[in-house]
Amino acid sequence: MLDTLSCLERFAAATRRHADLSVQRMSFGDPAYVCVRNRFSNTLVETVTCSQDGGFITSWGYRLGSTDNIEDAAARLAFLLAALPA
Repeated sequence: MLDTLSCLERFAAATRRHADLSVQRMSFGDPAYVCVRNRFSNTLVETVTCSQDGGFITSWGYRLGSTDNIEDAAARLAFLLAALPA
């Protein structure tokens, strides 16, 4: 069984490597999620969950990537939030 909380923690750490991204909050409730925003915008915000099949999913259903490559999933989120590359 996939440890989604651990995966979300690693995803949050990967997003922090992008200078323009800020982790606003993490929830370990049901569902667990990470809320990330562009530091320079109050409107460029996204909430990401981790599905049981290992996919990182945005609040509007876009699959960012999988737990097999967390760095790439975080990079896709950075692109969506108009952040500079890591």
